[in-house]
Amino acid sequence: MDHLGVSDFTERRLARLTGGADAHPAGTTYGELFPTAYSNPVPSPDGTLVAWVSDRDGRPRAWVGVLPPDGGPIVEPDAPLPVEGDVQALTWSPDGTWLAFQTALHGGERTRVQVLTPDGSESRQLAPGAAAVTLGVWSHNGRQLGVTVFPEGAGDGQACLVDLRDGTSTVLAAGPAARVCAVSGDGRRAVVRLGRRGERRLELVDLHSGQRTELLPGGATIADARFGVTGRQLYVHTDAGRERPALLVVTLLGSTELSTAYPVAERPDDDLDLVALDPAGARAALVWNVDGRSEIELLDLRSGMLEPVVPVPGDVVTGLAFSLDGRALLAANEGPATPPQLARIGLETYGDATPLLPAEPGDGESLVSPTLHEFRAEDGLLLSGWLFRPSGVLGSLPTLIWLHGGPEAQERPTFQPLFQALLAEGVAVFAPNVRGSGGYGRSFACADDHERRFVAITDVRAAVDFLVSARLADPGRVGVSGRSYGGYLALAALAWFPELFAVGVDVCGISDFATFYASTEPWIAEAATTKYGDPRSDAALLRELSPIHRVDRITAPLLVVHGAHDTNVPLVEAQQVVDALRERGASPGFLLFHDEGHEVHGIDNKKVFVREVVRWVTANLSDVGVQTA
Repeated sequence: MDHLGVSDFTERRLARLTGGADAHPAGTTYGELFPTAYSNPVPSPDGTLVAWVSDRDGRPRAWVGVLPPDGGPIVEPDAPLPVEGDVQALTWSPDGTWLAFQTALHGGERTRVQVLTPDGSESRQLAPGAAAVTLGVWSHNGRQLGVTVFPEGAGDGQACLVDLRDGTSTVLAAGPAARVCAVSGDGRRAVVRLGRRGERRLELVDLHSGQRTELLPGGATIADARFGVTGRQLYVHTDAGRERPALLVVTLLGSTELSTAYPVAERPDDDLDLVALDPAGARAALVWNVDGRSEIELLDLRSGMLEPVVPVPGDVVTGLAFSLDGRALLAANEGPATPPQLARIGLETYGDATPLLPAEPGDGESLVSPTLHEFRAEDGLLLSGWLFRPSGVLGSLPTLIWLHGGPEAQERPTFQPLFQALLAEGVAVFAPNVRGSGGYGRSFACADDHERRFVAITDVRAAVDFLVSARLADPGRVGVSGRSYGGYLALAALAWFPELFAVGVDVCGISDFATFYASTEPWIAEAATTKYGDPRSDAALLRELSPIHRVDRITAPLLVVHGAHDTNVPLVEAQQVVDALRERGASPGFLLFHDEGHEVHGIDNKKVFVREVVRWVTANLSDVGVQTA
């Protein structure tokens, strides 16, 4: 493989990242780029323990440690809890008897819910015969757990309360994306979520009579709720009937009557990302999405007063919980130079956020933080993106465009080993938020639905035009890549605008909507029709949007990456585009992970992924020839 000619500065930084002065992508381990990642901090009901997820032993597992009363760091245990599969979510029962986990073998979509005693002595799997089970919330007394059961071959999920004493189950609702969001303290009411993507709604269910009351009119992209400590208030996190997600309160006037919902925390230009209620019910911790970065505020639910909270080390907060005594917040956070970590934020004084677990040593100075740039789509819509450039480098650079998944996800300044490894090779990365992304209001998130997806594809061309016109990217050395929906968009851009790109990388992207709908899990297909179109009534549109029917136009060398256990975007989506290109005489790369699903979770596999993508991109871009400042 030919190498890019990078500056001495970049070579030195690459040596620090990879652990050797003679580092070469083929033999790179990228050790520093893959420190242990921590997430999902959940304190026990008595406040003495905390559970979290980390990949310390190579894959996402659940761990429990003692939470020091003085606010010091946790002593990490020697081994994770005995839970099978990659852990995606976890929660304590209110009585502390059980820990519940949502897991998936090889990170696939056929998830399981398992409950385990904290000492690991007793374990149960709920609804073991179902195609998939997802985690909801506990009842107040800890006897029942909300789960959603997806029967084999069904598009609708059944939101249930499972009684752990005898295993009996009560179905509260059935439909797309059904979920048990909240159960009142007296056990008389529950809130369930239903609806396809972009059309979520919340219903209040009387558990004695079965009577149902719609909480808020209109569909939503965000819909969640929690009961206040008295049981008379419902705090609703939603964007139903509004442009931005906010925190609303609804008062229960009787068994079925509700007050008008009114906002207690809202911002005109920022999304409310996360909400945590303190155990006393007097305060809420709010995480706002401000141009991709997180801001934490503390809301007094009695007075409505807001006060800022000390920022955490990372730019983005991914999880938040109050300590039992309400004196601290436990926050999962990360940033471009901050690996995913847990921090304790004291609320009594405006001090620093302290690590909850000892951070691994690393050379954060060698990691690059991005700058946020705005640019115009071809129809004038304002877009933005994060630009990562090697430090001290001037002029136009070979640049890889990276497109996020969703499409309702959002590119944010998080920890990105692939980006840092590319930067170390002298390749810049531009990660735009094209229309359809979250974080910019409902109108923006819906701007790519159905036939509007054609315009979203042109947003990728607009990103190239911006980079080239600003003399940030060399027009002959631009690549496009992405994961999941971003993989689809990368394929579409390569087929629609082949003259723009010198290389492409598709990570588990859809290549044909017809085969996607036929092969994906039925509950995923059912929820996706509002975004992409219905495979029955919109077949012609979906065919026109599918890159497989323009594969003969793809001229850039393409690397396709997929997980064998991916049933969200099934393996056929990768195989058919590789086969079609090979039939036309092309030589696409094909990187298949036999023990992964829709995401690459294993540390060793992540290293292989980064190494091979860097090799592919750099091998297919000409010499860099960069200038240093």
